[in-house]
This record gives sequence, structure tokens and C-alpha cells, in this order.
Amino acid sequence: MKGEGKMVFKSKMKWVGLLGLVLSAISLFVHFLLARFTEGGVSEYHSSITIFPRRTIGESLNFSKTSPMYRRLWGPVRHLESLHPNANPRGHYADPGSDTSGFIFVRIQGGFHEIRNSICDVVVVARFLNATLVIPEIQSTTSSKGISSQFKSFAYLYNEDQFMAALSKDVKVVKTLPKNLKGLRRKKNIPVFKVPYSASPYYYKHHVLPILKKHLVVELVVSDGGCLQAILPPDLEEYQRLRCRVAFHALRFRQEVQELATEILHRLRAPGQPFIAFDPGMTREALAYHGCAELFQDVHTELIQHKRHWMIKRGIVKGKLSVNSAERRLNGSCPLMPEEIGIVLRAYGYLWDTIIYVSGGEIFGGQRTLIPLRAMFENVVDRTSLSMPWELSRIYGREANLVDRNPGSPPVIEEEMKIEAWKTAGPRPRPLPPPPARPKSYNIEGWWGWVAESDNEPDSTVMELRTNAHKLLWEAIDYVICVEADVFIPGFDLDGKGHPNFASLVMGHRLYQSAASKTYRPDRKKVTKLLEEIRDHLYHANHTWLMSVRKNLRKRLVDGVIEASARSKPLSFISHPVPECSCLRHDPAGKSINATTSDHTSTSTSHSQVLAALGVVHYCPAWMENDLILQSKDKENEETLDEDDSTSSGLFFRKNNGYHEGGNGDLSNKEETQLEDQEELEGGER
Repeated sequence: MKGEGKMVFKSKMKWVGLLGLVLSAISLFVHFLLARFTEGGVSEYHSSITIFPRRTIGESLNFSKTSPMYRRLWGPVRHLESLHPNANPRGHYADPGSDTSGFIFVRIQGGFHEIRNSICDVVVVARFLNATLVIPEIQSTTSSKGISSQFKSFAYLYNEDQFMAALSKDVKVVKTLPKNLKGLRRKKNIPVFKVPYSASPYYYKHHVLPILKKHLVVELVVSDGGCLQAILPPDLEEYQRLRCRVAFHALRFRQEVQELATEILHRLRAPGQPFIAFDPGMTREALAYHGCAELFQDVHTELIQHKRHWMIKRGIVKGKLSVNSAERRLNGSCPLMPEEIGIVLRAYGYLWDTIIYVSGGEIFGGQRTLIPLRAMFENVVDRTSLSMPWELSRIYGREANLVDRNPGSPPVIEEEMKIEAWKTAGPRPRPLPPPPARPKSYNIEGWWGWVAESDNEPDSTVMELRTNAHKLLWEAIDYVICVEADVFIPGFDLDGKGHPNFASLVMGHRLYQSAASKTYRPDRKKVTKLLEEIRDHLYHANHTWLMSVRKNLRKRLVDGVIEASARSKPLSFISHPVPECSCLRHDPAGKSINATTSDHTSTSTSHSQVLAALGVVHYCPAWMENDLILQSKDKENEETLDEDDSTSSGLFFRKNNGYHEGGNGDLSNKEETQLEDQEELEGGER
């Protein structure tokens, strides 16, 4: 009986094993079918980036677009809602004639924001001199720098056809010089002007124009991010609007770059939430120029000081090598660190799962400077986390392989040959003396040992020059996303020469395209002072401090724009194209429909004061009025649905699941927070 029982048990186990094998085979077959017939779906899944966690049921908030909280964090700046873009000519403006003074060939050097500024200036110069403009040559994107030969110079970054078509009624633009003049340029037989930064129109009229008429061609070398003064005389105001047409309409990125930027923007908006774009502005050049070395530690401080010494030798920096970085930071001369920006945003009321897009080709100090920001906000992303490597490679085009990724194996030497060579080598020589000192070659992306060896910066390798060209494309993607962001906040708005930087151009574009979009322009001096008040307990701020931060940020939404007209505009017109390129919506009813109370009357007065401070007096043309009136009616209908909000103040670092990362009991009074939010809404961004 026992033997029969064992046999039955073994038989059952065999059947179980056989059944398991059959099920495994079926499972593999099903997986094969899924992989075979859903290849498109799988590839689409891999190409989509999903990094944003969704709120749990217990964390749901009233995030309606008509709620007070939403309008305070993401809504438009009410005092700027009546400003609209209008860069069209406003008087007699003749088309460019067929007879011109000659050809202007331009070579532009510098980074992304310098190139953009320079192109706007050279177009105005060409119009001013009645000259034919040859598509500018961007030095950092020439084929000799190891980049793809598919896209040459200007076309590496911008769309040439769009550029020429958009300016057809302003300037005559050609792609190349005529053959005879091209030959003269190759032989270096044409006059060359190294144009000074911010040259006056009369410099071109009295120095360049006579030479242009004599030789029919001149070459301009623009290296400092601008070749024409930003503020032009009143009689040349039409040239300012031409600058706007160039910057905001003619300069479109080439199709591959534009498509990738649009795709990344789509991925950012996929969760259905608004997002913040943040530009740190922390480059080595800017930190060196403004004397902010001591904000960092170890080798980074040495690198900044080395760069500052190099700038002093070349007359770029007029000050001393050693400066008190702490003092300069308190004066607002240094960038706000990502941690400080994070604290300010959390204090204003942005929640821990707010999406923050970090722009910039590189952040000096590396990713470790973003660690505190990532600790405060879960969804801190950038270009690389929202795109695939192959997507970025595609916009570079076909490039030569500068690094042999598959080096050949060393020649094979037979063991017998080694032994024979050893036997016939003869007497052994004496030990050789140490070799003479050789020039050291350092990897610029690795350990910065050259800092202690030389006062000069090391020469760039071909790979580094290629990377510099790639950075232009990265910044082009960031530019599109920052302009379209729901909220934009810069860490710094000056470059390594004291001129407006990438963030300034973004703010200028946003001011032109949608003046009422939320663009924070923090007063670095005031913010630093506020942060110093709670330096010992940064993450446990009290109620009074939070209200001070909120008040300051709200105030800067408008005051920052007015201040930029005096600070930024004299250095770069397109960083503040108001009032020349804006118009005012004409409201025949004025504010009378809302002026039933003294509060609304006060708001109306404040609104008119803001417009007066900006100098906007030109009303939009009639063809724009109809669309604008329809939009304003839709907004009025939405505002009647406003409801009170009791969660917008909240605790400083709080997740709505009951866990407090930092908090303050003073903010637990629900009625008080309601009154505060209502005050912030009614006060507008005064």
C-alpha cells in the first residue's frame, strides 16, 4: 500500500509539473504576441516621461482656476492686463528699396543672449544705413568647431527662411554675398569694423556709411552682445519697434529645435497642472564679475577667483581681486541660490508638488546646489529629465566622431618572440634620468588643476567647442519653455559683463507677449535681508515673516517692471520693450462699472499710475479691440464665480496629509488666513 501511495504521489507531482510548464509556455506566447503587435504602443510609452506624482484623495485641494488661491499663485497681474503687444509701424514706413548702399556682412560672437541682442541690433543698423543684410554668421556654430555640417552658422540655431520672410518689408536680406564680393572677403580685401558695444546711430552714419558706399560691402564684428545703443532718440522710435519684430517674430528657432521644445512643453503640461520656470543665472563668468566667489567652497571658489583675475587683466572688471562676497550678497549683487528661491516660493504658498522647470545650460557648482530645492519641491525637472538622449542627439545633426569609442586592440606578440627578444637584447643600460618637464594637459570637465599652473584660461578643445554650440540649442529649448511658463522667476538677471542675461530676455519677451503673466522680479537685496532675519531657523518661519515675503513678491510683480525700465532697458532694449512695442486697450466705459466703492476707485487710480509710470499712452488699433473686448468679457464672467479660500496660507512646509516638515501654530487660525487671502486678491499686485 505504501508503495502504491508513493507512486500515486509521484504521478500527481509529474502532472503538476507538466501543467506548470504548459502555463509557462502559454504565458511566454502571450507576452510574445503583446510585444509583437503593440510595438507602437510600447515605443510611445517609452518616449513619454511620467515623473509627476498625483495627489492622494486626502490631499485634494480646490485648484479651480476661479478660486482665490489659484489666482494668487497663478493668475494674471491685474494692473498689466490692459497691455498688449503691438510692434507694427505707427506712421509712414517705407518698404526697403531695390537700390541699397551696399552689403553688410556680420560675424557675431558670444552666448545665446548676446547673439539674440546682436541680431536685433544689426537688422536695425542695416535699415538705418539702407543696406542689404547678409544672414549673420554665428561664430560658435561654424562647421569648423566639430559640429554637424547639416546646419551652417545662423541656420544651426534659427530658421533662415522665417527670418527673411518676416523682415521682407523692413530690410533686404540675402543668404550670401555675391560671388565677386565673396572672393574679396576670402582674400580679406573688404573693410572690417570691430564695432564698439552700444554704438550710437551717428557712429554708423559718419564712420561706416561712407566706407560702405565706397566699397559696397563692409564686415562688422560684434562681440559684446550688442552693437547699437538700447535707447534711441524719439525720432528713431520706429527702429525700436523693428527690434521687437526681429526678436519676437522673425527669430524663430529651426524646426527640429522648436518641435522638441514644444514636445517638452507638452510633457510638462501633461499632468494638467501649471508650472514654474526658474533660471538660476549662476554662471562662472557672472559670479566672477560680481565678486561672489565665497558663496561656494573648495575648488569652486578658486575657479571663480581665477576667472576674476583673468577679467581684471583684460580690463573687464575694474574692481579688486578680493572682495567681500557676503557684503555683495547683502547688497543684492549676487544671485539668489536655488535654496533661497525655494524658501521664498514655499513662503508665498506654492505647494511641495509644484512643478518647477530649471533652465540653463549649466549651473555652476553642479547639481548639488539644487539639492535643497529638490528637498522642498518634489517635481524639480529640467531638459534632460523630460527628453530622451536620442531626442537631443537628433537636433545636433550628423556629427563627426571626435572620440574613438572602440579603440583597436594592441598588436598581438607571441610569447616565443618575447623570450627571444629578451635573450638577444644585450647588456642592460643604466637607469635613465627623469624625463624633462612636459606641458600638462588638463581635462576642463574634470579636475581643474590648471588653476594653480597659469593665469590664463586653457584653450578649448574641439569637443568643448562642440559642447558650446550644443549649449545654444539647450538654451533655445529653455527659452521657449520659460516664455510659455505659467510663472517665471530668475535667480539673477545679469551676465558676466554686467549686461542683462538670458533671464532678462525671457522677462522682456513675456512682458511683450503677455504682460499680465506672472513674472517675479525679486528684489535680491530685500529678499536676502528677509532670509538673514531667520537664518537660524530657515524652515520654521513665523507668520509675520511669511506675510513680509508675500507682500514683497506681490509688490515686485509691478514695481519690478517699472524698475527694469531704468535698470535693464538702457543696456538691452528687448529686455524691456515697453512702451514702444505695447498698446493700451481702450475701454470707453473706463472703470466706472467697477467704481461703486472707494476700494475700486483706489484700484483704478493705482492702475492708471502704473501705466503712467511705464509710459504707455498708445491705444490698440481698432482691429485688435474686438478680440480684446471678447476676452475681457469672458474674464468678468469667470470672476463672478470666485470663492473664498482657506488653504492658501497654510503652513510654511506642509503636506496636507497631516505631516508637517516645518510649521508655525500662528497660522492655524482659519478665519485669519481667509482674510489674508482676500486682502491679497483685492489689494491686487500693487
